[in-house]
Amino acid sequence: MNEKPSVWRISLTTRFVLAGMGLVLLSLALCWLGLQYVDSDRNIILPCVALLTLPVAYLWMRSQLRDQLALFRALNGAVISYQDGDYSFGLHWPRNDELAELVAAHNELGNTLREQRLNLIQRELLLDTMVQNTPVAMLLVADQGAVVFANIAARQLLNQGRKLEGLRLNDILSHVSHSLQEAIQKGGDGLFTVKHTVDDILNDHDHDEEDVYHLAQRVFTLNGRDHHLFLLRHLTAELRRQEVQTWKKVIRVISHELNNSLAPIASLAHSAQALIQKEKMERLPEILATIEERTRHLEDFIHGYARFAKLPAPQCTEVAWTQFIPSLQSHIPFQLTENLPDDVVRIDRPQIEQAILNLLKNAHESGSPATGVSLSVKRIIDGWRIAIADQGSGMTETVMANALVPFYSTKRSGTGLGLALAREIVEAHGGRISLNNRPEGGLMVSLILPG
Repeated sequence: MNEKPSVWRISLTTRFVLAGMGLVLLSLALCWLGLQYVDSDRNIILPCVALLTLPVAYLWMRSQLRDQLALFRALNGAVISYQDGDYSFGLHWPRNDELAELVAAHNELGNTLREQRLNLIQRELLLDTMVQNTPVAMLLVADQGAVVFANIAARQLLNQGRKLEGLRLNDILSHVSHSLQEAIQKGGDGLFTVKHTVDDILNDHDHDEEDVYHLAQRVFTLNGRDHHLFLLRHLTAELRRQEVQTWKKVIRVISHELNNSLAPIASLAHSAQALIQKEKMERLPEILATIEERTRHLEDFIHGYARFAKLPAPQCTEVAWTQFIPSLQSHIPFQLTENLPDDVVRIDRPQIEQAILNLLKNAHESGSPATGVSLSVKRIIDGWRIAIADQGSGMTETVMANALVPFYSTKRSGTGLGLALAREIVEAHGGRISLNNRPEGGLMVSLILPG
């Protein structure tokens, strides 16, 4: 540690000037002695005196610089320790000169670095505790595909709780569901479902038949190398809570709509009865027309919700893609990004047609230009993928997490049934639906059908 230097301040410049003056005086004294006591030629005496003065001067300067050289070696060692992350060294300089100021600054720097490192270690411990215990699965992958970090949730989700660091991402994905593989390969943020086998459901009675996950992907540079961060959030429980809240809201909406229709109908019926008793029939047609109009409005309202609640089981028949998809273009415009397969698929054509038309309608209402709405049909490992893409604004994480919840809508006049109905239809066919924000902007909704 640094001790307080002496009160008297003698600068390095003064010390070296005094040392130089001492050497000059010493040289003059030797020359004078040589001339006084040695009887010889001056041309010989002076060089001899000069040669004798050189080693004396060297020894004198060395003795004067010994402490300074030791301090510089100590400074060099301290800097090397700092480079290795060791900030425990302190220096001592007893003199009151410029080097004392250097030593004091060095020791102050060491104290500051020690405090910063202690605070950094505490923050790292706090951050590591939060990251390890968050329910969001976090997976960090280097540019060559090796996993460099995985928290507890990621290990439990992807490797039965075992360590993931050092494994290859492709090797890990070979043991997970196809829906997760597709979501990662597509890039960007997305929503996907994972269906469970019969054994999974029997072994865990509290488990749902499917789980819904939200995947977020980010790329950033760490230590000069690109790294990919994958965040997987389990949304099933949250969606179930949202569905309960939404159904309560639906009940309130239906009750409000029924009251708004039934109250006027009851009032008009009472007025009609009073007119009949008074035999004033001229206003009856107007009253009956109003009752009929309110009744039809209520009927349309109820039927709209009943179609979702009472979706019939699909009646599957063989349908050719080359005939089915072009027929949809007569209802709503879209671009085909790939040639249609020549195969046939077993589906309930009216139901799948309704699902696709709902998604195409949403794509046109997303702010995308009409020419930016596209559709493609592609063969995949476990069936067929129908992808509807747009060039709109995409979805925020909050909207995407609730997009498949029935009656959830961000539109003032929306029913919130388009995506939910499409999900019900596809799942009734044994398939699944996924949502992904496109890297180039817009949204892609994929319907995965078995086949």
